[in-house]
Amino acid sequence: MSLNPNGYKLSERTGKLTAYDLMPTTVSAGPETQEFLLKVVDVLLDFVKATNDRNEKVLDFHHPEDLKRLLDLEVPDRALPLQQLIEDCATTLKYQVKTGHPHFFNQLSNGLDLISMAGEWLTATANTNMFTYEIAPVFILMETVVLTKMREIIGWSGGDSILAPGGSISNLYAFLAARHKMFPNYKEHGSRGLPGNLAMFTSDQCHYSIKSCAAVCGLGTDHCIVVPSDEHGKMITSELERLILERKAKGDIPFFVNATAGTTVLGAFDDINTIADICEKYNCWMHIDAAWGGGLLMSRKHRHPRFTGVERADSVTWNPHKLMGALLQCSTIHFKEDGLLISCNQMSAEYLFMTDKHYDISYDTGDKVIQCGRHNDIFKLWLQWRAKGTEGFEQQQDRLMELVQYQLKRIRAQSDRFHLILEPECVNVSFWYVPKRLRGVPHDARKETELGKICPIIKGRMMQKGSLMVGYQPDDRRPNFFRSIISSAAVNEADVDFMLDEIHRLGDDL
Repeated sequence: MSLNPNGYKLSERTGKLTAYDLMPTTVSAGPETQEFLLKVVDVLLDFVKATNDRNEKVLDFHHPEDLKRLLDLEVPDRALPLQQLIEDCATTLKYQVKTGHPHFFNQLSNGLDLISMAGEWLTATANTNMFTYEIAPVFILMETVVLTKMREIIGWSGGDSILAPGGSISNLYAFLAARHKMFPNYKEHGSRGLPGNLAMFTSDQCHYSIKSCAAVCGLGTDHCIVVPSDEHGKMITSELERLILERKAKGDIPFFVNATAGTTVLGAFDDINTIADICEKYNCWMHIDAAWGGGLLMSRKHRHPRFTGVERADSVTWNPHKLMGALLQCSTIHFKEDGLLISCNQMSAEYLFMTDKHYDISYDTGDKVIQCGRHNDIFKLWLQWRAKGTEGFEQQQDRLMELVQYQLKRIRAQSDRFHLILEPECVNVSFWYVPKRLRGVPHDARKETELGKICPIIKGRMMQKGSLMVGYQPDDRRPNFFRSIISSAAVNEADVDFMLDEIHRLGDDL
């Protein structure tokens, strides 16, 4: 080995410092390893600073073919120098959307909580799996404590929980547990263990993962019955009961009802207590998909009436990576009854889940899940909870809802430019921008069609400029409309003003 002018050891094979010259390949390369990692941290800190700088773009947008020409994405046959890897890291972040930017209102999960981020760094460094206490003792205990606390907030004194890779998989766990609870023979015998065709029910505003459960688990989407919602996006509970009776009359077996607490588009909350009454009446499992709205469980001010009756549910999905601001991904599924997860999913793989271990094997989580390897999603949430406290999370939820009220106030003050579609229950604000040529025109279906055509044009302009990101979409009742999301702790009133003013600047001539 030789030295370069900066004191780095140089590989005799390449003449440049590569990953082969770092730990663990070169055990004595402590200084070189530290220098490389510190340079990576510098790149990350630059991105953190840019993310929180309102003068920076939200994104530097390029179409796919243009971006491919700007980036060197090839994987080489020979090792590249470490300096090139540092440049690769910087270039990657240069063209990445800054989802923590105060002018990013596009996704349900946004913001960049620095404590949670620090937790994710430690998690990556520890690089362990979550299937046994043996391999992740501290993290398993953290998971037990945090998930117990979340169940207490729901209103349960016992039960069981697990962290899953996203709300869709959390909902899948609820479906599997419900079927196992009601028809335990299914695990061994499949559909032969069922007394007839099962039927599940969910609103037409639910997340698509609920319908996916029916497809993935062999029920068939024809047996996922879609219940109509009202103009506010809430399930019409009288229709739920009617459809249950209709299916029973056909010989089907209603067994699972999904209530949504915070729909993806409108942010609506289904009537939990009434749905619970219907589930009890017809012996159905009641699941609440609160992946989006679950954070409001932390707020005494906003918990009711949205979550009134939540403790009556059999299972609840709740994603801290959404309203609570934990870094992606961090999704939890909770069960009122203990023992269902292990009974439903246990495969007793003796090479991992031996029964003669020297510690309490009830802390081994791997046999409770349909995965095997499971990412450590708990440390970033545990650390964030330590930093904020339960009171801090409550204040965070209240602040987000306060900003929503500010946005509504600003929209109403500019009623010639903006048309509010409905009063939101969550932080989703749905509205149209009205350009100059359509102001004063009576609001009817023809005008809504024109307003819907404007949304993608404004969205394209904002992305090309890089100044703002706000999502748009249609629904069953309306053509395209804007749906802004305020779930980032970085956002303040001036950012809300900027969002509305920028949409006006980008669309006034349309």
